[in-house]
Amino acid sequence: MRINPDKCVACGNCTYVCPMEAIYIDPVIKRATIKRDECVECYACFNGLSQEHLNPTIVRTTRKLFAMLRIRFEPEPDVCPTGAFEPDELVWPRVVRRAFSDPRVPHESTGVEGRGTEEVKTNDVTGRVKVGEVGFTIEFGRPGVGARFTEIQEMCWALAKVGVSFEKKNPITSLMSDVATGTLREDILNEKVMSAIVEIKTTIDRTEEIIRLVWDVEKRLKTVIAIGVGTRCDENGEDHIVEPILERLGYKLQRAKTNIGLGRLSPAQNPAAAKETVNA
Repeated sequence: MRINPDKCVACGNCTYVCPMEAIYIDPVIKRATIKRDECVECYACFNGLSQEHLNPTIVRTTRKLFAMLRIRFEPEPDVCPTGAFEPDELVWPRVVRRAFSDPRVPHESTGVEGRGTEEVKTNDVTGRVKVGEVGFTIEFGRPGVGARFTEIQEMCWALAKVGVSFEKKNPITSLMSDVATGTLREDILNEKVMSAIVEIKTTIDRTEEIIRLVWDVEKRLKTVIAIGVGTRCDENGEDHIVEPILERLGYKLQRAKTNIGLGRLSPAQNPAAAKETVNA
């Protein structure tokens, strides 16, 4: 994203919209400016502000006149009066910033918008986490902090060393040059994104081990980490195996999302259904 200096009138409205605090008013040129390295191409400024496309010269003159007359003028806070924002043509590797930061953009690797993964919320259809297994979602950067792929790689390295399984249908996994070691492509390491999710799974008996590993790595990172833990409930919709482990580790549990089985099993997950389809 860029701000056209010929159109900008330094009203400052955009500085409050950017979740990364990457926009500031340059005191020298008296224009809003974007810190390119901090911008995650989320388009919150471009999409979040109404754009009036007024004549910049008229707006600047009016603002100066009001200032001379000591007339207090407070413009609408959600408007870019001159439409100064102009999206850049993003190329690799910067294009990955928008893929992970603009929730309207689907990831090429999965076709899913947002962070590019539905996690285990559709487990009744995908069957990612089976009986006796536990799935982890390790989220980086939310809310409003962001994360760099160097930080994500450090976590992936640690997880790979203990032999967990990385989810194949996940954008982070698709960006690995070596899944066995959790190594990401070198050309994206300096890119920053709004948020990203690493998905892994392992056996239930390793739940505490993985959580403590994430705790340890988190201390070395400059971003924010959120851990999600998912497992299959029993026939009564309850979990009496993973829940006690989490409580022992100090987590106060509340039932946030419950999949009530409205999904439809794919043929890969339900051979009987596949046979019926073929016979039909």
